[in-house]
Amino acid sequence: MMRTRPLKVALLGCGVVGSEVARIMTTDAADLAARIGAPVELAGIAVRRAGRARPGVPEHLLTTDAEALVGRGDIDVVIEVVGGIEPSKHLILKAFEQGASVVSANKALLARDGAELHRAAADAGVDLYYEAAVAGAIPLIRPLRESLAGDRVNRVLGIVNGTTNFILDKMDSTGAGYSEALEEATALGYAEADPTADVEGFDAAAKAAILAGIAFHTKVTAADVYREGLTEVTAADIASAKEMGCVVKLLAICERSADGESVTARVHPAMIPLSHPLASVREAYNAVFVEAQAAGRLMFYGPGAGGAPTASAVLGDLVAVCRNKVAGSTGPGDSVYTRLPAKPMDEVVTRYHVSLDVDDRAGVLAQVASTFAEHGVSIDTVRQQGRDGDASLVVVTHRATDAALSATVDKLRALDSVRGVASIMRVEGE
Repeated sequence: MMRTRPLKVALLGCGVVGSEVARIMTTDAADLAARIGAPVELAGIAVRRAGRARPGVPEHLLTTDAEALVGRGDIDVVIEVVGGIEPSKHLILKAFEQGASVVSANKALLARDGAELHRAAADAGVDLYYEAAVAGAIPLIRPLRESLAGDRVNRVLGIVNGTTNFILDKMDSTGAGYSEALEEATALGYAEADPTADVEGFDAAAKAAILAGIAFHTKVTAADVYREGLTEVTAADIASAKEMGCVVKLLAICERSADGESVTARVHPAMIPLSHPLASVREAYNAVFVEAQAAGRLMFYGPGAGGAPTASAVLGDLVAVCRNKVAGSTGPGDSVYTRLPAKPMDEVVTRYHVSLDVDDRAGVLAQVASTFAEHGVSIDTVRQQGRDGDASLVVVTHRATDAALSATVDKLRALDSVRGVASIMRVEGE
């Protein structure tokens, strides 16, 4: 039997995602009510500026007073798609105080203050859901938090930023440089006017922190995530990857150590073999591998951004928390019990592709190889090409720590025979 009193929803933000949420809530109201077991009423929409045309959005619901909307006292669920730290954090905490559950897409806030927000939700006896914060329409948070709750997740590896994947895909498929590929991404609407959060890896790092915390049941913040962007990736790096049968992707990698005593979370460009499923992820799509002890390797793939895909994840969470409201219960909260420390990047073990500009003369290869050996970094393959007294030397290592590789490179730069280090890139996806 359907409950007759509607559940009232406050929407904070009416941009690309928020306007899609409002539209679908309006057009699909009957279906949403049937799935929830109660009508859902959009009670108000907080916006920064009134007067802008918002097709499909009921104008009478718009308000610039988000504080008053959240504090009305009759709101059951608050959907936050504003982004940023403040005033979003204040409004979410206020919603909890008012007894409202919250659905959020705010990765930056959750990656920084997720533990505090979870505690506040638990204290208030309400839900905090955020499927849309990590990979757009791809169901990922709930499978990690619920479907794999009885398993041990050891690794999460994936492409979690559509903008950077589009840029690297264009550099690979067309031979374009970084600037040209970024310009195309901007023209198509994949990149913001200020693309820093995407291209410098901040967006992916926030998502990695959220994924690591859920997967390993420990507290991980964005500050714990090692981060490199893709602005230094060159056409030469892309070409070198092709010569190795690889492609370059910006990866988010979260791992539990072999002894189970620590975790690592990192975001950086890496070469992956063309045989790896992530190598075929094109354009602005996302894909994430989850490696679990019993389930094995699972892959989640789909559009990672955009108004409609992200709205799909938001509305999925809305249905879940509204069902909980109808049942008088809450869903799973924060599962933090391992308290595993985050290992620094210097101690992370991986493979490396190192490209050197060297003198084209006898003995150089032996000198370089000796330097790698001196720091305990073994060489997997080496390729040398000479040209008029100059040469390029490409070394691919076996697995080594970041600290050992850094010490090796410092010593290489001091050699008379080495004219420069053209590039260093990690190799993943063995």
